[in-house]
Amino acid sequence: MKPTIESIDVAILTMNSAAKLKECIRSVYVNVPVNKLIIIDGYSTDATQTIVEEFQQRHGNIIFIREKGTRAAARQTAIKLVKTDWFMFVDSDVVLSKNWFAEAEKLVADDVGAIWGIEIWSVLQRKRILPFFERVTLKIFETRGGTHDILIRRETVEDIKIPYQLHTYEDAYIKSRIAEKGYKVLGVYEPHCIHFRADSVWTAKKHIELLVSDLRFAARRPLLLLPYGFYSAVITYQIAVNRFKRAN
Repeated sequence: MKPTIESIDVAILTMNSAAKLKECIRSVYVNVPVNKLIIIDGYSTDATQTIVEEFQQRHGNIIFIREKGTRAAARQTAIKLVKTDWFMFVDSDVVLSKNWFAEAEKLVADDVGAIWGIEIWSVLQRKRILPFFERVTLKIFETRGGTHDILIRRETVEDIKIPYQLHTYEDAYIKSRIAEKGYKVLGVYEPHCIHFRADSVWTAKKHIELLVSDLRFAARRPLLLLPYGFYSAVITYQIAVNRFKRAN
């Protein structure tokens, strides 16, 4: 009989994430057996701290740390604070699916080091293109990795040293280190999360920044060129939709 995981630590990285943070944290407490909720905040200037204090009063198990630095440094800090055998990274702008942990726990095995639930962009919910988007996203994860909603076996990363400069693609580094230790990193359709990307993503300027970054990463990984091209088309379409809405 497979042993039951009683509770896990959950780590959330934040920086001015108040728009979705409350919904994100609520989904964690509803769908995950939380031991400690570790929040690494990059000195947010919005209502982030107030939201965290509200949940702390309710649950009393939050570790709140503010620090400047890259996303890689924040993940490193969080990993050092983890005490449970398994733990999660959850992005501050996602909402976990119902019974997230119960679904993920079914996939826990001796040779599994991490389980990632696919991210679904909120703007694509109930769109005909969604099934194709999910297949493309899973293909990207198989090469790059992802930390939007991922359950990780702590022993696979407890000695990790994530390069400080990795403000992006630190997820790829984590995935590769888990695999190097001989463990599987599973990307699955269930459980999943809904990713509420910030409005700034749906602008031409931000799109170009992301596209340049992705193409640099894909240059050494040709299999990613087509999936990233698809992502670019989706974002371009969404930018056009937003402009049309503002114009009307």
